[in-house]
Amino acid sequence: MLRKVLLAGLSAASILMAGTAAFAADVTLKLHQMLPPQATIPSKVLAPWAEKVKAESGGRIEVELYPAMQLGGKPADLVDQARDGVVDVIWTVIGYTPGRFPKTEAFELPFIMTNAEKTSVAFYEYYEKNLKDEFADYHVLAVHTHGPGLLHTIPSKQIKSVEDMAGMKLRGTSKVVNAMLEAMGASPVGMPVTAVPESISKSVIEGTVVPWEVTPSIKIAELAPNHTEFAGDRGLYTATFLFAMNKDAYEALPDDLKKVIDNNSGIELARTFGKAMDAGDARGRKIAEEAGNTIIKLDEAETEKWKQLAQGVTNAWIEEMNGKGLDGTTLYNDAVGLIDKQN
Repeated sequence: MLRKVLLAGLSAASILMAGTAAFAADVTLKLHQMLPPQATIPSKVLAPWAEKVKAESGGRIEVELYPAMQLGGKPADLVDQARDGVVDVIWTVIGYTPGRFPKTEAFELPFIMTNAEKTSVAFYEYYEKNLKDEFADYHVLAVHTHGPGLLHTIPSKQIKSVEDMAGMKLRGTSKVVNAMLEAMGASPVGMPVTAVPESISKSVIEGTVVPWEVTPSIKIAELAPNHTEFAGDRGLYTATFLFAMNKDAYEALPDDLKKVIDNNSGIELARTFGKAMDAGDARGRKIAEEAGNTIIKLDEAETEKWKQLAQGVTNAWIEEMNGKGLDGTTLYNDAVGLIDKQN
């Protein structure tokens, strides 16, 4: 009797193990990024992307999500983590590694971007034309931008004119954006977006540039309740983002699973990122309005003063690219032309 019970138990265990194996993923991909899971892109794009890849692979690809740098390192380390195979997939701000991908900086130049969806599609087209050499160490899934960047300042500081920028300690997102802030009289401080709340609380900075989209997740409506927007359909600046996979991890996939990844990559994924950013901008602005914050919109004449100062930043960037042996004018014209085409 005991022998029969043991054999029955072993048989049931074997069936259970076989069933578990049948449903186990063939491939597990670790996706690492710097923002909390409730932020716009992690919740609205990355998590749905992971679910879609799993579903379309019949459960053979499992994507594990690691938000807020849970696997270690700083946001600037993400590109190396993907390149070196420390993780399989990353999403990051390209500008966190200044000078490393210089041709991407054309899209960060002042007053050329419109909204996130159209500018993201244009940026992906620019990637296909100009950036494949810069990202040769990665399997690129998508590139994109955020919506119009604007200024957010502490309660005691309001920016109603370019003169109000004099000496202001403002966090910038990248080398190009920091150069723009400096041209407008501010004292830029470079740091990842995750460091902004503490830096404002400790008076390290008096404000920051970010789009409306990210403001809820870093408590900008509370910490920096003065917001300065600009006239016209062109945003002050944007930041560029990379969603990429380790090259060896992609190449190791069988062809049918590569096709699943390919079907969830490219220009339409860039558009999805952009749409999520635009929707996030609407939510972030509404939160500031409901909080009774001060939203300042500069008129056309004042905005034109900023644009004239910004032109010097663009000219300097073109010269810098020329000095690197790149055609700065062509890169700039490509960026503007592709954005204009989408608009």
